[in-house]
Formats: sequence, structure tokens, C-alpha cells
Amino acid sequence: MYPFAVIPKFVKRTLALRRGISKRWVLLVSSIVLCCASLPETGQAQSVGATSAPNSATNSATLAPLGQEAIYMYKGADRQKWLLEHAKTEGSLTLYTSLAPTEAAPLLKEFEKRYGVHVEVWRGLSDGVLQRVLNETRAKRYAVDVVETNGPEMEILAREKMFSEFFSPNQADLPQNMIPKHRMWMPDRVNFFVVAYNTQKVKREDLPNHLEGFLTPRWKDQLGIEATDAEWMGGIMNALGETRGTAFFKKLSEMKPDVRKGHILLAQMISQGEVQVGLTIYNANAQSFKLRGASIDWVPIEPTLARPQGIALTKHAAHPYAALLFADFMLSPDAQKMLNDMGRPPANTKVKSELNNFNYVLTEPGLVVDEAEKWGQAWGKLFLTK
Repeated sequence: MYPFAVIPKFVKRTLALRRGISKRWVLLVSSIVLCCASLPETGQAQSVGATSAPNSATNSATLAPLGQEAIYMYKGADRQKWLLEHAKTEGSLTLYTSLAPTEAAPLLKEFEKRYGVHVEVWRGLSDGVLQRVLNETRAKRYAVDVVETNGPEMEILAREKMFSEFFSPNQADLPQNMIPKHRMWMPDRVNFFVVAYNTQKVKREDLPNHLEGFLTPRWKDQLGIEATDAEWMGGIMNALGETRGTAFFKKLSEMKPDVRKGHILLAQMISQGEVQVGLTIYNANAQSFKLRGASIDWVPIEPTLARPQGIALTKHAAHPYAALLFADFMLSPDAQKMLNDMGRPPANTKVKSELNNFNYVLTEPGLVVDEAEKWGQAWGKLFLTK
């Protein structure tokens, strides 16, 4: 586990950024993690689907002589049959994810129905998933087999060597520029920062074609941004260049946008007309409200940032075969189509979708982690300080 005195700086920076909290709170959170590492966790663990499974972990060493690396990287012609047989013998796997319950449940139910392998799932926000994996692994409590959450959090865990590289035949259908060079995790969905607007108060044709178009008096007191989106600022700055980007954010700050914490909350406020236009909305959130008939729509206005979300297999997985089978499923066209139908932009290029069919600028999760402190401080000064 991490004593707070030696917790990696990039972990502290990222947790501080994504929570919008000060450094002294990072120290407090770190000390809480230290104190709680030896305590049993109650969390949000829950069973999904009706398939029964043993509660205790199966010792995979009794199933085959292969080591974990050989299992994860197996490419034999009999791979699918071999993998399914061993996964069924293991009988279950444990997943930690930040995917919303309404979206995770149908996916897990389909996986269990298709393969007869049970999924025990714990869900939290992305920083909660990060802390839980860090906490348990440092305490040598290897409970989780598969981790699925935001790219920057995945990158932190990869740097801490908590994942193992794996092969899936579906990797060839993923955007190759979204796959990290170390290949310790794979993109399974994408978050796009788009502009969302209330369809009762704003006409689509009135929206500008570029984010800089929102700096005119026409949009004064109508804009909203999410409180923790320093990552968005860093991406826009890198896309526009320092001079142009600095001028943009200075003027945007002078517009006094409504700052709200929580992307879902901000999307909900837009759908209700409390905020007319949101500049940092995840298109998946806006699409979800739109599908339910709310007065909201979204549009990718340049520069539109894209952040990959990822899936990874842990180095000490108790159920390596089941974990690998689940990763195959999540990256498959079938599961990716289910994500798309629920309003989540898919990563698999075989699934054609209007949710990602536009120009975008890809953010690199490693760079987001490296620049977290820099952009967090700049964001706080411009938008969080009264």
C-alpha cells in the first residue's frame, strides 16, 4: 500500500485534479487509504444475472500448466474452445468498473448467458476504482481480475505495474492510435467532450462552428462547464497552441460560465433549461438524456476532444481465463454494438456509429497524467477561485 509520504506524485496529482480538491486533502485521502487497507471492504459489490457461481476463488494453477503470461498471450488455433473450457472451470470473475449500472447490467447479463461464467461486479467513480485497486494490491489482496475505467486512471495503474499485457483477436479492430505503447490496457469505449444545448432555448443553427465563437456577448450568462475538467483545458490548449489557447481561456473566464460538479448533473441541468449550453459535456451523457426524451441535444464543435476508456487484466488475477474471456467479449462487435445502442461511443471500428463519426482530437492519457498538476492549477485560478 502507499504510505502518504511515498505515494507517487502522479497519483496525488491526478486524484487532486479529478476530485477538484486541494493538496492537503490528497494527504488526508492517502492517510485514510493507509488506515483502511487492512479493513474488509463493503463497497458496492453485487451479483449481476442469475448464473450461480462459487464464492471462493479457483486456483488456476490446478487447471493447466500455463503461467498467466502464457494464458493472456495465447494465440493458438484452438484458442476460443480452450479459453471457454478453462473459463467455465473457473466459473467466475471479479470486475471493477466505472460504467453506469444501467449500462453494465445488460452487458454482464449477456456475457453470463452466453458463456455460463458469473461476474461479480464492484462499481464506483473512476477515482474510486483507482484507489480501490491501489489499496488492495499494495495490501496483497488480489480480489479483482478485470479493471474497466477512464484512460488516465488506467495509465496510473499500468505505471504501477498492476496490469499484464493480453492478446485478443478483437484488438485488430480497435483504433491503433488509442492503444498505449505498453499495451497493458485496451480501449473499449470513448468519451467525447462535446457541446450540449437545451433544444427549447437554443437553435442548432445558432451555435458557432468553433469553441472560440462562444466568446461573443451573445453567449454571456448562458454557458456552463464541469468543475473538474482541467483535462479539457489541457487538451484544448494543446490543440490551439499556447498563445491562442491562453487567450481563449482568459476570455472564457471573463464570461463567468456556470461551474457545476458532475457531468451527469450538468447534462441534466441543460435538459431542464437551467443551463442553456454546456461546453464540456460527455456526449454519452447527453445522448442518454436525449434517448429518454429530454430537451437536450449535442454537437461536436471543434476542437472536439476524445478520451479513450480502457479495459485491463490484473497481474495477479485469480481467474485469468475468465478475465481474458470477458475482455474478448467487451472488445467484440456484439458488446460494442450494445454500448452504442445505450448511447456509449464504441471503440471497435467494425461498429459504425453516429456517436463517433466526426473529427476529433485524441487526448493521450499518459500526457493527461503528466500534466495534471499544471492544468489543475491553471483551471482552478480561472474558474474555481471566486
